[in-house]
Amino acid sequence: MRNYRILSLLFLLVTIHFNFAQTKADFGVKGGINLTFFQVNEANFGPNTETEVGYYGGVFVDFKIDEDFSIQPEVLYIGLGDFKFINAPIYATYEVAQNFRLLVGPSLNYFFDFFNNKFKVRGDVSAAYNILENLDVHAKYTLGFEEISPNGLFFGLGLKL
Repeated sequence: MRNYRILSLLFLLVTIHFNFAQTKADFGVKGGINLTFFQVNEANFGPNTETEVGYYGGVFVDFKIDEDFSIQPEVLYIGLGDFKFINAPIYATYEVAQNFRLLVGPSLNYFFDFFNNKFKVRGDVSAAYNILENLDVHAKYTLGFEEISPNGLFFGLGLKL
């Protein structure tokens, strides 16, 4: 069942890519490390933050709307020990300076084993700097909106293929 959902998300990205064939679109991969912050004290946010270090990896499609603006959906697999989930942000991307972009948007998340309610919507804010034409270094912060929804800080590399 889990593989079915992952394949469905990948199929959706490919379908979107072909539907926008007249629009310039770049496909790529990304990955890196993440720090996830849990502030849970008997099911409420508390003052003691627990941090887990993990990894992430996935794919993205960047649809150019104009020279400085694009829409970038992603599908990322995130692992933190036994804690695994799919993170699928949909970013509005704006190039604020040469080779420097800001990305912001909602993040759809499916948690495999951690929560009873496995689907959560979070908000993402990200910044990316192109080291080379097809290689960027990026950082993003993900904010959970619910009581027991972890916040995360991601650092990684993205490669346009």
